[in-house]
Amino acid sequence: MLKKILLAHLLASVVLFCVAEAPWPGLATPAWADDDDDDGSNDNGGDNDDDDDDSRKPSASHSGGSKEGLSRLFRRAPAQPQQVPRAASRSAPVPPPPEQAAAEIVTNGLSSADLTTLESEGYQSLEVRQLARLGTEVRRLSIPPGVSLTDARMRVGALSSVSTVDFNHYYRTEQGFAPDCQGGDCPARLSIGWPLPPSRSGCGSGVAIGMIDTGINDAHETFAGAALELHRLSDDGLTPSRNLHGTAIAALLIGDPATRSPGLVPGASLVAVDSFHREGRDERADVFTLTDALSFLAERDVRVINLSLAGPENAVLEEITARLVAENDILILAAAGNDGPRAGPRYPAAFDHVMAVTAIDRDRRVYRRAVQGPHIDLAAPGVNVWTAASVSGARWKTGTSFAVPFATAAAAMLRETHPESSAIEIAEALRAGATDLGEPGRDEVYGHGLVPVIESCGSPLKNQDEPMQ
Repeated sequence: MLKKILLAHLLASVVLFCVAEAPWPGLATPAWADDDDDDGSNDNGGDNDDDDDDSRKPSASHSGGSKEGLSRLFRRAPAQPQQVPRAASRSAPVPPPPEQAAAEIVTNGLSSADLTTLESEGYQSLEVRQLARLGTEVRRLSIPPGVSLTDARMRVGALSSVSTVDFNHYYRTEQGFAPDCQGGDCPARLSIGWPLPPSRSGCGSGVAIGMIDTGINDAHETFAGAALELHRLSDDGLTPSRNLHGTAIAALLIGDPATRSPGLVPGASLVAVDSFHREGRDERADVFTLTDALSFLAERDVRVINLSLAGPENAVLEEITARLVAENDILILAAAGNDGPRAGPRYPAAFDHVMAVTAIDRDRRVYRRAVQGPHIDLAAPGVNVWTAASVSGARWKTGTSFAVPFATAAAAMLRETHPESSAIEIAEALRAGATDLGEPGRDEVYGHGLVPVIESCGSPLKNQDEPMQ
């Protein structure tokens, strides 16, 4: 009888130890294995970890250890199952990324004489870029120690030669959270009736599109045979951007129709500028480099510019983009932003001369994190959009970033078929041809409505409520 009691006691101890040492069911790390993208990161900025870690030595609880090892485990067994302390597993809150560069301002039109004055006060010229098409130059200045950014902006703005001055703000790609689309039944373009060209020799072949984004994997199979130019303008001393976001946006525009990531206007030529760099996990473009990229695209004679990025209001960026539209007849389209419906406007989308594009799902409901406001112009598919992954293949993408190429593609096709029309006239045609969504008339959620579809080259704008001819 005594032996039976001792044996029962030992068995109970083993059970208690296993409960205490086993992984907690609800704390397993999710795997991200929804595509063949092997760039080592997911869309939310984290790292993919689909691999089993077989390098760890097996613990005694998983081995057929000796009697001495087994008895040692019995002595460690707690009297009751341990509860995993949830608070201890939480990491400290991640601070928001900086809105602008520390101790730097950007000027437009600063004269040599005024620069000498500023240098005598402790300002230093860090870098200057000539914007040849606009006949001006932007300069990046460091401010003196002890002077606030606001005071520095006021001081430099008071100089007679300065056209505009502002902080060296950062702009970031507008990619949303990982989508939940399952299976192959969610192609965004089919939800709005966008035609799928059979080859690259289709609409858009006569238009040059400009794009400012992160790096692009130009070796991706979807760009084989594409008219793609890729230029990097970011400082070589900075960590280059990844190819994730830029590859996806470029593929939406000019991807090969014969691949898994067909483009909307595969016959168009695309001049892409990588103006981004990385600082830790933060991927961003400063306004100094962004204005340089815009001027570069103007020199390449692009007629439409896709900006799937957003950031703070900036006076220098506002002036440069306004002059590109007015003086160079370039239509600019930008992402509304993913900061939520209660957030303030994001730029450059909120500038009057830029078309702001929001994202909708296949049921024509607005993306839940899209910025709203009176500046919104058009809505386009941006939830569960199928496009190229950074290395090979394709995957689902969500965010206002991915809605912009639909509007850009429509604008490019209009510019090809109506070359006599100005950028402002093309913008008005897109607004007039949009399908009304939400409240009647223009509203702060969908703007003028769903981006119009051009059925074929030479055809007029099609309202999606009208039957296709």
